Amino acid sequence: MRILMGAQNCGFGPAAELVAVSRLLPGHQRVFVGDGVAAIFARRHPDAFDEIHEDPAAIDRLLAGCDQVVSVMDADLVLRAVVAGRRVTMVDSLFGFWQLTRPLPRIRDLCADLPRTSFAAATHHLGGLTPHERVIAAHLLATHCLVQSFPGVAERMAAFTALGDAGPKLHLTGSLVDLEGLRKAPRDAEPDCDLLINIGGFQNFLLDFETNNDYLHLLRRWLPDLLRDWPRFPRVLLCGGPFAGHRERTVTAAGRQVVCRFLPQRELLRKVAATPHYLLTPGLTALHESLALGRMPLALHEQHYAHLFTVRQLDGTLFGRTAGRFADVLPDHPVPEDDFAGTQALMEIAGRIREDDALYARFRRSINGRIEQYVSLTPAQHRGGVGELRTLLDGDPLPEVLARTIPRSHGRHLS
Repeated sequence: MRILMGAQNCGFGPAAELVAVSRLLPGHQRVFVGDGVAAIFARRHPDAFDEIHEDPAAIDRLLAGCDQVVSVMDADLVLRAVVAGRRVTMVDSLFGFWQLTRPLPRIRDLCADLPRTSFAAATHHLGGLTPHERVIAAHLLATHCLVQSFPGVAERMAAFTALGDAGPKLHLTGSLVDLEGLRKAPRDAEPDCDLLINIGGFQNFLLDFETNNDYLHLLRRWLPDLLRDWPRFPRVLLCGGPFAGHRERTVTAAGRQVVCRFLPQRELLRKVAATPHYLLTPGLTALHESLALGRMPLALHEQHYAHLFTVRQLDGTLFGRTAGRFADVLPDHPVPEDDFAGTQALMEIAGRIREDDALYARFRRSINGRIEQYVSLTPAQHRGGVGELRTLLDGDPLPEVLARTIPRSHGRHLS
């Protein structure tokens, strides 16, 4: 079976989840289509796909030649698949996150009346929906929906179920991660760095490497001070999309260094498994990978509103309690409860801290306090922190759920 696959262009999380799903479908012909940060990630993991297409104009031709579509939170791809009359599986790690300004039954009614004459007509019909509501509409239109377990997901699933037959076929799943890559990551390898920092893909609807990048500038100001303040970390590796290709760099201070690079996912997993201390921006994919490897990470400050949402939802856990928060530095700077406006506010906070020496000093003290708390955790506390999150985020294994939604190929089986 020929499967067309794509992911939302918001950081590396959706693309990493698409790669994880694709690697569980080796007997099918797997065709990636997309651009932006999702295409960057796909190119770095070509073994996960049989074809990679980055020309958006090719999508209708590719849809015409496919049997099935898999979309990771890409609402437009779902809509195009529905108009083309293709079965489509929607995969979502943020199902409980999407904010609605109108009742779910109203969105259901819009979807029921969707014109299927063209993508343009369907898009116009849903034109009044917010970007978050368009994701919810994509769920309602999809053949199957795989939703990753998280606090708040059960309540949203119940609301969908209450719609009756008009609701989609929802399937709760556990971690949307590269299971084979995690199995192959050796836990007892000799570490080649003392501290690993993962800032993810960074790019989304607002943030970018060259513009709206105050968070990156703040990070660059802080890295030399990290080396000065923490001699126990002589070798630091920072991984993320902003340091791909020619952007790779090395920061040196106090006779120690931070190497900033972009690593392929499985190489990063090997680093996570071996490195004794791990800092990450609180994206769910990176968190799930860390937990699967038995590593309790420390959350860095929020890049965007979804990070803020994640830390809040996990506030009662050790991970949530120890997380770095910009509210520790600027408690009076409001962050609107909105994806775009909230992300913009966090970006402004990062910029204020970077430019104001007094605020930066407060930030430096705050993050040092978080790191001090983190490195003082006992092995038992680490295990407890991992265990409570695993329990909270538990769901059916991804291979089992996927096997219920996409027919097995006649060749190799799902593993």
